[in-house]
Amino acid sequence: MYAAIAFIPIIFTVIVMAGFNWPAKRALPAAWLITAILSYAVWKMQLLDVAAYTISGFLSAIDTLAVIFGAILIMNTLKQSGAMGVINRGFTTITDEPRIQLIIIGFMFGAFIEGAAGYGTPAALAAPLLISLGFPPLCAAMVALVLNSVPVNFGAVGLPTNTALNLIDPSLIEMGADTGVFRLQLAKWVAIPNAIVCPVIIFVAMAMMCKIYGKEKSIRPAVECIPFILFSAIVFDIPYILLAIIMGPDLPSLLAAIIGLGATIIAAKKGFLMPKKRFEFPEPSEWESHWRSAVVETESDNESTEKQMSTVMAWLPYGIIAVILVLTRLPQTGLMNILNVNRAPFAIIIQNILGQQGVDWVFKWAWSPGIIPFTLVAFLIIPLHRMKSGQVKAAWKETGQMVSGAAIALMFGIAMVQLFRFSFVNSSGLDSMLLEMAEGLAALAGKAYIVVAPLIGVVGAFISGSATVSTTLFASLQFETATILVLPQLMIVAMQIAGGAMGNMVCVNNIVAACTTCGTSGAEGRLIRSNVLPMLIYCGLIVCILGGAILLGVDPVPLN
Repeated sequence: MYAAIAFIPIIFTVIVMAGFNWPAKRALPAAWLITAILSYAVWKMQLLDVAAYTISGFLSAIDTLAVIFGAILIMNTLKQSGAMGVINRGFTTITDEPRIQLIIIGFMFGAFIEGAAGYGTPAALAAPLLISLGFPPLCAAMVALVLNSVPVNFGAVGLPTNTALNLIDPSLIEMGADTGVFRLQLAKWVAIPNAIVCPVIIFVAMAMMCKIYGKEKSIRPAVECIPFILFSAIVFDIPYILLAIIMGPDLPSLLAAIIGLGATIIAAKKGFLMPKKRFEFPEPSEWESHWRSAVVETESDNESTEKQMSTVMAWLPYGIIAVILVLTRLPQTGLMNILNVNRAPFAIIIQNILGQQGVDWVFKWAWSPGIIPFTLVAFLIIPLHRMKSGQVKAAWKETGQMVSGAAIALMFGIAMVQLFRFSFVNSSGLDSMLLEMAEGLAALAGKAYIVVAPLIGVVGAFISGSATVSTTLFASLQFETATILVLPQLMIVAMQIAGGAMGNMVCVNNIVAACTTCGTSGAEGRLIRSNVLPMLIYCGLIVCILGGAILLGVDPVPLN
């Protein structure tokens, strides 16, 4: 009974977001309020404890929000300086083959933007660029969303995976686990199965493009491109896996995309493994009405700046970001031991919030990628690109507007999870709400939970619009359920992260954003229906790979 009561806030969130189209910034505060009432009325927590853990949740959101703010600030600053326009135009001279453009721009460039910014920006940037190269707008939105999946596992500087680690750290410490070892092993087991899925997803996206939007209405042109697809997957996957194994979750998407982008551009220019026959879309006059954009193109306000800026200068800020991230994350440089500490001046610490023993908060600002390098480089761009004050103000204003909704959703989402986790601090003698839910799920699903785990991640991303928010909501639940079922906790959490990533294809927020930028508003339902197929293929492969490993007895960090 208590498991069913504990699930009420989650069920409420799913209903109001999926059924009534409530945004996350409205749904999650309401869900937190329900959780707070249940914590007090049913679990018999003291009001002071409810308030303290809520404040702890609000403060914990700052770490994630700093990354979101910094990443989006970089993107908006580059947009205002004209650099993003220069970067976009550079792609138009590489090849006129749409299938190769799909890989280079839709996947590689999208992966790079995901690694640098995340939060729906890859599809919003890649899709309009594909449209400018002749893709039907609805097709551009579809492939950009499908391809923005594998890189999402590590997202903006490892955020989805790092968020999961931050949430389950207390449980790991309680079990006596080495959190550093768990971190590297989780990154490894997130990277390997998703790298295996990578060429399949690229092929599926291309096959859908050829079948639905091509002249031939056949998947044959996608089959002809398999050699280049495999080459692209290899040059992305090898650094993706190696970086995850060696350095953890921070850099795989970003640096693998840089390496893959360079390799595929060179290969395309040399004609390496390129299909012999060119794929073509129908003439625009033959396009179905819902394929088209309702948006009329306008001239860029930064056109004069773009003409004066070199490609190297446009890409330089991203190069600086990559160098700083590598230098600060490599143990050999020694910077990690200086910046990644729980003491002033490199950390802000609040202990015993509202006088409650053990309710603490630590923000390692110097270790946060949102501060160093993102915000730092955003300031460097101003003199580098000779920006005007109006452009700088516009970048900061747009960033604030974009982040404000995410701030509300994340603050209340994490506060709700804190109450789930620490509701065992009560006078009723009940286990925490999180543990009650985990026991309920364990009893319901049993060993079949390996099939359910990634779908929970999908649901989280679908309702919230973010793999990070999905992880925020469900990582702890997945960990506790795995513990009860004596399943490898690390593998189940890896399934949660993969579920959040594949859920990006169908999440309402991303689809609305992609349709808006492509001028295809009103076609959201069509995109959800078309993208369900690749999402289910992705899910099935993850269950086979990770589930198969579990059945074979693989447990990278035994905790049971």
